[in-house]
Amino acid sequence: MTRKNADLGGVLAAIPTPFTADGTAVDADGIRAQVERMVAGGVAGVVPTGTSGEFTSLTPEEYREVIRLNVEAAAGRVKVIAGVGHTSTAGAVELARYAEEVGADAVMVVPPFYDPLSFEALKAFLRTISDSIGLQIMYYNVPGATGIALDAEQLAELGDIDGVDYFKDTSGDAVALTDVLTSRTNRITAFNGWDTLTFLGITLGAKGSVWGVASIAPAQAAELFRVIAEEKDLDRGRELWAPLWNLSSVLESVNYPAGLKAALELLGTPVGPVREPILPLAADDRARIADALRGLGVLAA
Repeated sequence: MTRKNADLGGVLAAIPTPFTADGTAVDADGIRAQVERMVAGGVAGVVPTGTSGEFTSLTPEEYREVIRLNVEAAAGRVKVIAGVGHTSTAGAVELARYAEEVGADAVMVVPPFYDPLSFEALKAFLRTISDSIGLQIMYYNVPGATGIALDAEQLAELGDIDGVDYFKDTSGDAVALTDVLTSRTNRITAFNGWDTLTFLGITLGAKGSVWGVASIAPAQAAELFRVIAEEKDLDRGRELWAPLWNLSSVLESVNYPAGLKAALELLGTPVGPVREPILPLAADDRARIADALRGLGVLAA
């Protein structure tokens, strides 16, 4: 099979799903406006239908609609890495095939959740998806949601599967991430996915970051990557990182999709409500996010 080379790198914004004001439908205009913000901010790509995109609350029709609308809105200007998550292999294959059909550049695959897979079952799952599409796969390593905790050698072993060329590390395990980035990059390419480890990941050589904060402050996120990874200016990078770390830390202390949507509302670029069972943030949490946005210089004092 000829596989499309996505050549992923840089900041990939993990974006929320815009809903209409009553939360009952996907907001197509909101998706287009959000993609325009990401393009203008200079990120390298967008990742819809992931955790930030509340994929578990989307109907099957909405799931496909969100992927298609993001691809259409991006129009080749930035990469679109479609999040693929389902409780069955057949369901994940169907979504991955649809993403390829409508023009996504790659897929980010989270394994079936609720009943954690063994390592052998995980590899079989990824092989089945890889065999069904011509896109590269980014494995979404998020043990807090899937119950599948992999060490550095296991993560590298996933890279031996044809098409599984990347992984997003949302484990919070800095030791395992460091191990992969130090001694196993010939087998799989790592992207940081744990917000408060972004600086660490980039300085250690992560190819990029799948980062929800980039959906709030794309220009600041893209600048951080450029300064650290391309200009190699660690002193300036630390200056840029301090307020980004603060915002990341606040977001990690609340429900993440609700935090993203609260931040975007505070910035005057609302993308609608979160869907139940997620609830809107409490007033004190919104205030903490507002303070972090002020510290970053994107919200007026």
